[in-house]
Amino acid sequence: MITVVGEALVDIVHPAGGEPVAHPGGSPANVAVGLGRLGAPVRLVTSFGRDAYGRLLAKHLAASSVAVAPQSVHDGSTSVARARVGASGVASYEFDITWDLGAAVTAAAAADSLCLHTGSIAATLAPGAFAVGTLIERARGRMTVSYDPNCRPSLMGDPASARGRVEALVALADVVKVSEEDLAWLHPARDVTDIAADWLASGPAVVVVTRGAQGSYAVCRAGSVTAPAVPVTVADTIGAGDAFTSGLLNALYRRALLGAADLASRLDTGLLDDLLTEAALISALTCARPGADPPTAAELRALLVTGGRAETWAWSQGLDRLFRPDDLPA
Repeated sequence: MITVVGEALVDIVHPAGGEPVAHPGGSPANVAVGLGRLGAPVRLVTSFGRDAYGRLLAKHLAASSVAVAPQSVHDGSTSVARARVGASGVASYEFDITWDLGAAVTAAAAADSLCLHTGSIAATLAPGAFAVGTLIERARGRMTVSYDPNCRPSLMGDPASARGRVEALVALADVVKVSEEDLAWLHPARDVTDIAADWLASGPAVVVVTRGAQGSYAVCRAGSVTAPAVPVTVADTIGAGDAFTSGLLNALYRRALLGAADLASRLDTGLLDDLLTEAALISALTCARPGADPPTAAELRALLVTGGRAETWAWSQGLDRLFRPDDLPA
């Protein structure tokens, strides 16, 4: 079981020149949905209301095979983010959110978890962030800890104050995924490879930096790897980083590496390249359609067994080496 702890909210998406549309969202919830759709067993520990938006979230999560901790649902309002999409497809966000784990915190410490993933608002916004920090400290050494800062400047204050908290959590994590944009905000004018090296030295087994259309970069004890992005016509980038994270965690899960006490020593540059390639595919397929709508295992199977342009670029990325259709859930 992979346990994801963090916010589930509704994105009110304002496309360039279009009418606003409500989409289920929240960075950790998106990661849970991505994992569930790929066939990984996943539990989400979160907080949302029994209102109309909450019912939208519950239906979305259930349809994506995500088990929601019962204590996650409350009588208050469901949090909302307003995402405004520019002409390039890149979204900016405004938030109306309350984050408090409350009784749900006990579900996050379940003994059956191979991995605890968290990040973004959940690890930043009080009072819930304090519970998340405690959970990470308790999980360290018992399961794989995965962390994505997914920085939200409007909620995190100035970079100098946010940097200390982010890097304290990085030091407790085994798997860190961060965007180039986040690093530019946290450490202006520093090279991302230098930051990644510093972060790796603080404790993680691997640090992965996503770079949008430029692909991704990762470093582990065995060395570093740069991988290209998978080419796709972009509808928008909402949920792209979360889809990458779910693809990365699913790739580790498929190889029985989540929960491995010796993860750092088992990673090499060849394996790291495979992990990045799998994650890039999941991210690209999410960017090809509006909102945080990651692909299912069945869609991935179809991509690998049908003809046409999709198969051509999939094979050009070496995905036939990583995936066999019969290995994927129907």
